[in-house]
Amino acid sequence: MATVHHWTGLEARALRLALRLSVRAFAEHLGVAVATVSKWESKRADTEPRPDTQAILDTALGRADPSVHLRFETLLSEMAGTVTNAGRRVTAPGPRAWEYEAWADDLDRVVIALSRQNFAFADKLLGRRLGRFRPLELDDKGQYLFARSTTLLGDLRRDQGAVLGPLSAQHSYAGARQVFTQLDIPRRVAQLDLSLAVVAEMSDKLEIAARQYETLAVDDRLSRRDRARARLWVGTALSKDGNHDCAVRVMLAATRDFEDLGEVDDWSVAHQKLALAHRGAGQLDHALDLIDIARSTAAADSPMQRVRLDTAHGHILLSDPATRDDGLRVLDDAAKLAAKAGLSHQLRSIESVRMMTEGAVGPRRR
Repeated sequence: MATVHHWTGLEARALRLALRLSVRAFAEHLGVAVATVSKWESKRADTEPRPDTQAILDTALGRADPSVHLRFETLLSEMAGTVTNAGRRVTAPGPRAWEYEAWADDLDRVVIALSRQNFAFADKLLGRRLGRFRPLELDDKGQYLFARSTTLLGDLRRDQGAVLGPLSAQHSYAGARQVFTQLDIPRRVAQLDLSLAVVAEMSDKLEIAARQYETLAVDDRLSRRDRARARLWVGTALSKDGNHDCAVRVMLAATRDFEDLGEVDDWSVAHQKLALAHRGAGQLDHALDLIDIARSTAAADSPMQRVRLDTAHGHILLSDPATRDDGLRVLDDAAKLAAKAGLSHQLRSIESVRMMTEGAVGPRRR
């Protein structure tokens, strides 16, 4: 619950606005003169209520419900971030325990929004705190929530295709990694190493990504599931680099781990990756069987997942002249969905598949 150690007119105004009361109604609520509240409103941080009125304000805030506390802290931060009062600096307070709970709830909502590619909503939720606080202003719990928020911002930017640069997934992941390192949370640091390896792969730094994945696949800081994911992504990098037979062997080991762990979604994704590796090896019948398994077992139905499955399916179909037109239709549908969901990296992948195919078999017949 929020507390105020010393009230000024600034905090009193923030409380009035948080309670959504007029000046007159607020004065009646406190049992003070309207002129007193008007003085607080006009002088703000340059005036201080009398000691007995300080106690009245304490009581009013203490009796307020959690939503009022949330509005009070937010308003106070916006109004007073840092003010000068009689030659001394007064910094607005960091988040309180109750706001940490609201922050954690927001992060749960962000995870759901990202799973549905609702990027605008996720960005709005993350901006509530990342725009207000800096890690050095926070205690350990606040820094943890800040780092989790920055990690999710990296996920958002990665899914949007912004992987390099100052406003990129790489930048966000590196910032979150630094905070988790300072907090001495090795598991989170290793997970961010895994995310940074994904960024390297998406940036076509396949050898670097493969080496990072290989190291993380045996890293005890990670859970068995995350190690299996690293092993799967070793295979992905190998396949992209043309080493399809070795990629298949590595991916099969990861697939068995996902089956043992009961991770249905990861098991489905593994079959999608295996299908593409078999396509690269020229084993199209096997590739089609595997992509059918992936499509039929995918538990979630997000735009990202549909685009990835359709892109893989279209890529396999395009590899056979007999099914080329079907493949182009599947890719067209995937491109439309990717554009609608704002998946720019997936759009680039689809265009790359099209260009690769046209270079091999000639332009599409009209």
